[in-house]
Amino acid sequence: MFDSLELETRGLILDFGGVLTTSVAECARAFCLREGLAPDAFTRVISVDPVGRALFADLECGAIEQAEWNECTGPLLGVDGTDLLGRVLADLRPEPLVVDVARAAREAGVRVGVLSNSLGRAPYDPYAGYGLDTDFDAVVLSGDYRLRKPDPELYPIMLGLLGLPAAACVFVDDSARNLSPAQDLGMAVVLDAEPAATAAEI
Repeated sequence: MFDSLELETRGLILDFGGVLTTSVAECARAFCLREGLAPDAFTRVISVDPVGRALFADLECGAIEQAEWNECTGPLLGVDGTDLLGRVLADLRPEPLVVDVARAAREAGVRVGVLSNSLGRAPYDPYAGYGLDTDFDAVVLSGDYRLRKPDPELYPIMLGLLGLPAAACVFVDDSARNLSPAQDLGMAVVLDAEPAATAAEI
């Protein structure tokens, strides 16, 4: 896939949820239907409800642990908070097309990193089975740095770990607002909407 290219791009940076994985939104919708909620109930709680939005931001920044987020967010949805995140993401799976592109890029000598807003690792570990410690050259999860995308301070951390300038990197995310800081630094960006198109554009 990459073998015949003279690679000017030496770094590929990928978001986790919704890029390396199947759709998070679809997982959340399926969870809501299982729980007897409106299909968009979860999305509304974490993005519209001011309390829910603040709780989710605190989770991504590492200001609260996942267990506390579960306990506080469950009542906002009107459901039991036990292992809430694990239940919401029960259908999450690796996205094979993008995973294969990442693997091929790395085999061709491109340094590949993961830059993601984090969701904690306990009681549910969303990153288990994705080889973050073995299959990538650098991993930046927002909670480890008390920052969250699109905070522009987070992106240079990834560049430093990869040892590459922004102009040598491509950044892929499924949220347009998270692409702007990368673009401002000089990275090429890809907005992920559909796995086959994303893999082809990468």
